[in-house]
This record gives sequence, C-alpha cells and structure tokens, in this order.
Amino acid sequence: MVSTSVPKNIQSVTTPQRQTGAFALIDSLCRHGVKHIFGYPGGAILPIYDELYRAEARGEIQHILVRHEQGAAHAADGYARATGKVGVCFGTSGPGATNLVTGIATAHMDSIPMVVVTGQVARSAIGSDAFQETDIFGITLPIVKHSYVVRQAQDMARIVAEAFHLASTGRPGPVLIDVPKDVGLEEFDYIPVEPGAVKLPGYRPTVKGNPRQINAALELIEAAKQPLLYVGGGAIAADAHAQVHELAERFQIPVTTTLMGLGSFDEHHPLSVGMLGMHGTAYANFAVSECDLLIAVGARFDDRVTGKLDEFASRAKVIHIDIDPAEVGKNRAPEVPIVGDVRQVLEQLLQRVKELNLPANPEKTKSWLEKIKRWQQDYPLEVPQPAESLSPQEVIVEIARQAPHAYYTTDVGQHQMWAAQFLHTGPRRWISSAGLGTMGYGVPAAMGAKVALPDREVICISGDASFQMNLQELGTLAQYGINVKTVIINNGWQGMVRQWQQAFYEERYSSSNMEVGMPDIEIFAKAYGVKGIIVRDRAQLTDAIAEMLAYDGPVLIDARVTRDENCYPMVPPGKSNAQMVGLPKRKKLDRAIKLIYCTNCGAKNPATNNFCPECGTKL
Repeated sequence: MVSTSVPKNIQSVTTPQRQTGAFALIDSLCRHGVKHIFGYPGGAILPIYDELYRAEARGEIQHILVRHEQGAAHAADGYARATGKVGVCFGTSGPGATNLVTGIATAHMDSIPMVVVTGQVARSAIGSDAFQETDIFGITLPIVKHSYVVRQAQDMARIVAEAFHLASTGRPGPVLIDVPKDVGLEEFDYIPVEPGAVKLPGYRPTVKGNPRQINAALELIEAAKQPLLYVGGGAIAADAHAQVHELAERFQIPVTTTLMGLGSFDEHHPLSVGMLGMHGTAYANFAVSECDLLIAVGARFDDRVTGKLDEFASRAKVIHIDIDPAEVGKNRAPEVPIVGDVRQVLEQLLQRVKELNLPANPEKTKSWLEKIKRWQQDYPLEVPQPAESLSPQEVIVEIARQAPHAYYTTDVGQHQMWAAQFLHTGPRRWISSAGLGTMGYGVPAAMGAKVALPDREVICISGDASFQMNLQELGTLAQYGINVKTVIINNGWQGMVRQWQQAFYEERYSSSNMEVGMPDIEIFAKAYGVKGIIVRDRAQLTDAIAEMLAYDGPVLIDARVTRDENCYPMVPPGKSNAQMVGLPKRKKLDRAIKLIYCTNCGAKNPATNNFCPECGTKL
C-alpha cells in the first residue's frame, strides 16, 4: 500500500488557496507519498512540468527523465513491484501517451499498482483532431483498472486520491489520469484531499473470506493425502509470504509457484518444488498432475501454467483463494471458492486451525513428500557445461552465487525462464513481465527498482534481442548515476522464437537471427558513459561478475553463450504438464510415472509396453 504520510515540507491546508490544476496534481502526488516520477515532457503536459520544476526545486519530489515513454511506464512498474507502493509515470499527449500503452498493458496483466498521468489537448480542442491529440482514455480502456479525464481543475485532488485508492486496493492495477492542457493552467480555490479521505460507493473489495468456505477448505486440507500449494502473484501483492510459509509447514504441504509468484516461498525450503508450467521444474509438473488437492493462492490458472486445461490437476479437488471474484472459477471450477485478500484469508485459515486445535500430522503427507523427493533426484534442473563454449545457465548460476540477495529484473524469452529456474529470490526480489511477456521490460524496470531502493543491488538479466528494445535507457542510467547492473545472455537469436521454430516449424528460422546488426556492447556502453564488459568464455565469467558487482555505477555485460542451447523442461502446446520434453535421462525409474508417461516425448503408455509407441524410446 502507498505511504499516507505527508512530507514535512508540505503544509496542511484547511482554507482555500488560489492555485492551478497543475499545482493541485503535483501537491496531491506529494501528499500521497510519491517521491519519484518517471516521465518525458511535451507540449500538452508542459503546465504540469512547470509546476513539477518548482516542486523539485523545493526538494519535494524527483523527476527521472527517461529516453522513451515506454521506459517510464516500465520504470514505474518496477518501482511498484519492488516496493509495493504505487508507481507514477508521466507522458504528453498523442505519441507520448500511446508510447505508454505497452507499459500500461504490462502492469494491467500482472496487477501492478500504477498511476499514469498524460497530457491532453485543451478541452475546447478535444475531438477536433488537434495536433498530437489521441483518445488515450478510449485506447486504454481495456488495459486499466480505471481511468479519468479531468474536466475541471477543482476535481484534481479528488481524482488523484481516488486513483491511488483504486490502484492500490482490491486487485491492484494501473489507473490513468488524462489532463487537458488548459485544466493544468486553470486557477481555482484549492483544498487538498488527503490520502484515505475519499469515499467510492459501490467499490468495496471483499477482503475477508467467508467463514463457511474457510471451514470447507480446512476439511479438504485435513482429508488430503497428496496436497499441493499453487501460489501466484496475488500472494506477493498481499505480502502473504509469511502466511504461505506457515500454512505449508503446519500441514507439510509442498509448494509450487507461478512465474509471478516466485519469491513468495523460500525455494531452498524442503517443501519447495519451484516453478510449475511450460518451463517449470519436472517435479512441480508431476506433482500438480498427481496431487489430490490443489490450493490455489492468488493464482489465475494461466495457460502457461496449466498446459492442456482439462488435464491440469485432473485428479485433484481445488481450493481457489483470490481477491478478484472474476478470477475464481474463470478457468477451473473450484470445489471451495474463497474470495478475499490472500493474506487475510490465510490468516483466517490459520486462526481457525488454532481454534479447532487441529493436531499436526506430518505422517499424512510423508509418502507424498518422499515421492516428490525422488522426482527431484531423478529430474534435477541441469547446468550444462559445453566443452567449447559457455552455457546460459552457467552465467545465471554464477550471478546468483555472487549476488544471492539482489533484486532481479528480466526481459522475456529463454533467459527469463533460465533465470526463473536458477535464481532463488525472496518476496518482491523477482521482477518480470509475466502475463504480457514484454521484451524491453528489464532495463527500465531495474531502473525503477534501483531508484526506489538505492541501497539494494539490482541486476537485470536480459537477452540480446530484448535488450535492443529499450537500450536507449542506458542514457537515463548514465544521467542519474543509477547503479543498475545488466547482463545480456547473448546467443545471437531471438532465443525462444528459435527454439519453437526448431521444435515445431521444422527448423525454418524465419526472422529470428539477431547476430548481424548486434552492436558491439563494449563500445555501445562506453558511448553512453556506462562500463561495458564482454565475457567470451568460462574462464572470464567469475571475475567479470565480481568486477561488475564491485563497480560503483551502471555496468553492461555481454555474455557470449552457446548459440543453440534450448530451455528445458518444456511442456509443448496442447499437452498436459506431465508430458514434458527435454527431461534428463533418469538413473532410476519411478514405476508409476514410467507406466503413465514416456520420459522422452511425454506420450501416455499402457503398463504392458516396454517401448513408447509414439517415439520408440525404451521405457
């Protein structure tokens, strides 16, 4: 939730003062605890920037000038994910506003609290196709939680207060405030609206779980022999990691997380089975395929998690806990739906356990945990060490070894999945575009996280294709001395596209080779005043990472890795989670899985077969 403390240099106002709409906006942002704004000026938003200039001079707020508005949106997003506070970004009308759209959609898909302020042409010109006029209100309607066009300057303070309340409560999300230029200039008798003072009739998110459903959930948990906690981004948004941990330990339930849920449960804990889904761990995917109870906590049964939906957790009863009633039952009908804030619902569950004095029974899930442990031993995540080159996984493992407590952002592709597999982070220390899969997200998101948390190490794991989507933000890092470290996993391809073309398109590599035209990263970084390092082989890796971390300033590493390494395990499109490809050859076969699925192609097999009828692999 956003801080409600008013900065000391903001005076309490009880009587009207003659001010402009722009003043009301900036003053209201300061009153809502905003310390940083990411943005880019332009004609329609100049009245707001003029007032921002005065606020910066008074030391009330800092503006970070990005090189592209998309960078502003991603930076505000990263700021919000790292802190749990509302991120704020500015853009002018027309192209400035439309350049924010990808960042708004990214935040919307991942339920990230943001307030986006755009300039607009004067009220009298709206609808006339004036210079740099776009209907950003209409354009963004499907990708915001709510939006406003400020028609009267006297509404500004109320709208800002409402926007922050909406963005940060219930299911979080981005809120747009579109400000016509003349509204910013208009004078009126200004009285501030303090945080928490707004009333929104009809907007009352359910935060407490229904007691009957709590009891019903406990009955299923008590009866289950092979339960599994499936934890998503809602647990991060609700700061529910302590409650997830307590529930898992109390009932000895293994925990798997989504890409958005990484960090909500300690992956070094014996009950952790890591991430599930398309590139999840084999043991997480086998566990979800065989569990008899699935407890979904702040997760939305996304297609990258479920694979073939009708075979996802097909043996299990489902408890679904989520703040958004529209998500409960949307893709999978639960036996016990619970609408409410994830942390509060889990606290209710745990309190009910104490009230009923339910005895601990670790023996109940012992055989289930032993089965999962065998899968973990037989199907570990592997770090290949090719004889003549450096593997991407080696780079990520070495970064994790030297910076175990860093905040990590990623771009999107193979490097994102390897980072998800091999980085073991804590709450809010994993920052990645999950729902929209936005290339170019990593560097500006890292910038936002580092501005929010200047004393924390912030590292961006990028790919050579993703990095080039927003590489101009190195200029922002250089201008403000934002100490972000970026490591490019450079294989000369759009890596995930190449992998799919190899696997499903008969190796027709259409427009996915990025080798020609890739800039010399060392020279490119130097041109921006950023330190650049090239890693060409394994012998250079450890020292290069250490040099990067020791350097006081932004650093860009170009790690030249194996060109044709694929990201495994992988659930092919249309297959169930248990039908993974790319699994390591097992040293010891678990008969239950051997008789159900081929370890090579994932096809189902009758118990009497010694060879897979689909691919011929000896079972």
